[in-house]
Amino acid sequence: MIALAAQSVTWIKVQKPTFDLVGVVLSSIGLAAICVGVALVLGLFLGFGFILHRRRVPPPSWADHGLQLLTSRRI
Repeated sequence: MIALAAQSVTWIKVQKPTFDLVGVVLSSIGLAAICVGVALVLGLFLGFGFILHRRRVPPPSWADHGLQLLTSRRI
């Protein structure tokens, strides 16, 4: 015959879950601040890139590519 061992049950008291509104608001503000910081850094780099590119390449002149009259063709 197989002998059955006595089983013991251990009960653990678990606290009732609560909603932490302050934690949710603070983490949302922190995440928004991180997004603002990343957007600011990327915008600064992109702006400096545009400025440096514009300084290296001179703007086109209106005299070179400005208004020109079309030549008339007779059919």
